Amino acid sequence: MWCRAVGLIMLLTLSLLATPHAADTQQRGKVPWIGFLVDGSAASQAVYTLEPFREALRELGYVEGQNVLLEVRWTDGKSERLPELAEEFIRLQVDVIVTHGMLGARAATTATTTIPIVATGVADMMRVGLVASLARPGGNVTGTSLLLSELSGKMVQLLTEMLPGLTRVAVLWNRLNPGAVLQAEAAQTATRDLGLQVSALAVQSLDEIAEALATAAKGGVGAVIVVGDPWTIERRTRIAQLALQERLPVSFTGTSRSLVEAGGLMSYGPERPSLFKRSAVFVDKILKGAKPADLPVEQPMKFELIINLKTAEALGITIPPTLLFLADEVIR
Repeated sequence: MWCRAVGLIMLLTLSLLATPHAADTQQRGKVPWIGFLVDGSAASQAVYTLEPFREALRELGYVEGQNVLLEVRWTDGKSERLPELAEEFIRLQVDVIVTHGMLGARAATTATTTIPIVATGVADMMRVGLVASLARPGGNVTGTSLLLSELSGKMVQLLTEMLPGLTRVAVLWNRLNPGAVLQAEAAQTATRDLGLQVSALAVQSLDEIAEALATAAKGGVGAVIVVGDPWTIERRTRIAQLALQERLPVSFTGTSRSLVEAGGLMSYGPERPSLFKRSAVFVDKILKGAKPADLPVEQPMKFELIINLKTAEALGITIPPTLLFLADEVIR
């Protein structure tokens, strides 16, 4: 009798311990699961990536924990972690993966050819082979892709308007990011097309950044275009400090208030929050049965110009009134 009572108690205890897992499994079976992967830290990226994505999901009727589950992963500035984090989503069997930039998209597509992937703000998605075409992606990837030639051309034009008499520009980028390489090539082409001389500064460490900027200043460079990618964004403050020491105006491709707040003279590019809001729309369509292969890749519709007057004053630069009028935001 005693043994039977003990056995019942043990059975009841095991059942209670197993209940949360069973509930999670049941919930997981009914509620779609989104994997959200960003190369960078929550502190510097969440306000421009995760928060607008969550806001858009709410506007579409999703409530986390009720009709959608969101699993978030950050690399904290260590891009080499992307493959392992992408593989983690595969083990979790998420229903869709949202990621940002070339390296994130590459990590996700290497990890899976079946789970839908929404890639956000990737440089020339078709050229790098992520999709067969913008109109008909054809695989498990869709999202938003940047038009590099138009973006770079406008950036250089704004720079020449801001700095009359500019003759020589340097382009600095993270050499380990294929997407940044493409953007750097486009920026160099746009610079030459406007009749300016251009120096190439491919870097992969802070020491190399300091050396490259010092060399650029000695060589008579009048401004530096920094290709905005997760690596340079995480190091934006140091880049701006080093450039200011060398008396070099810095313009970031890709908009983020934090880039200009860090001391950059200006930034120009797609409004990142709107890109991630569009990613939520892609996710919504996929969760309702659409296939990435049939969802056309979109291009950014809204671009922002942000100018830092404090940096301009520190460098002795007078911003033309026309540019101040055109700016979406001026940091004073």
